[in-house]
Amino acid sequence: MARQRRASGVRPFLKWAGGKSQLLGEFARCLPLASIRDRAITRYVEPFIGGGAVFFSLTQCFPFEESTVCDINEELVLTYRVIRTSFSRLARDLGEIETEYCVMTGPEQEACYYEVRDTFNRERAATDFGHYNSRWIRRAAQIIFLNHTCYNGLFRVNKSGGFNVPFGRYKNPEILNYRNLQGVSRLLAHTRILCGDFTRCRSSVDDRTFVYLDPPYRPLNATSSFTSYSRGGFCDADQVRLAKFFRELDRKGALVMLSNSDPAGENPGDSYFDELYDGFSIRRVPAKRMINCNGARRGAVNELLITNYEP
Repeated sequence: MARQRRASGVRPFLKWAGGKSQLLGEFARCLPLASIRDRAITRYVEPFIGGGAVFFSLTQCFPFEESTVCDINEELVLTYRVIRTSFSRLARDLGEIETEYCVMTGPEQEACYYEVRDTFNRERAATDFGHYNSRWIRRAAQIIFLNHTCYNGLFRVNKSGGFNVPFGRYKNPEILNYRNLQGVSRLLAHTRILCGDFTRCRSSVDDRTFVYLDPPYRPLNATSSFTSYSRGGFCDADQVRLAKFFRELDRKGALVMLSNSDPAGENPGDSYFDELYDGFSIRRVPAKRMINCNGARRGAVNELLITNYEP
């Protein structure tokens, strides 16, 4: 398949709790770069796309013949598809929102935020997530606006799927970055975008595939849980199911890398992931906790990088 000219300097278009932008340097040391450069790897698959930091970084650097991304968060998948299909109309809508929002006073901005959030949640029930239509463009614009103006740049939903993050009180939020969004659209032009459980990517994986798995992290303690990117959450049973999927991909001959929290950092006796991924390479890399509501607790922690190959 012929590819368009690759975009450069592209970064995630959403702020995403648990995003990997800060870890790209550490990740680079663990990527199967020789296999990618030698064309032994021609496919890239990411079943938990989230903010897409790793996807954007890799696909800017390497001309994969095929890329597949997936997420269970249907609002997120809707936005990726709109950027790929209707970039110009989305950029126009975001530009209009930004122009109007930036001349408002602080109280007016707060009122605007909650009005958009209420409309967004109210219209969810009538949204057809299965079939692309013009209403998706307005909804994608609302998602990007809410994400860039809400507290801490979170994307969090309640059990009914309603966006419930409060107003963020930013003085000059960037709602539209035209050049970056255009680059995102170019990178997505030849990317398969799926909505659903991580196992939906199964058929896209063969022995010439690199798969990166970035699930909602297992909570380190009772107060650190943040798995509410989608209505269903992600529990220990899902972590076990994911480990089985990891082993399935390994048997297919794919190269696989997975990131997760390191429970041993909080409890040295907690070998949960060491046991779950016994037999694979497990590296501990320093990261910074960014989503704790207490700024003083956003300190350095270890994260796990688990691979079925030796970096």
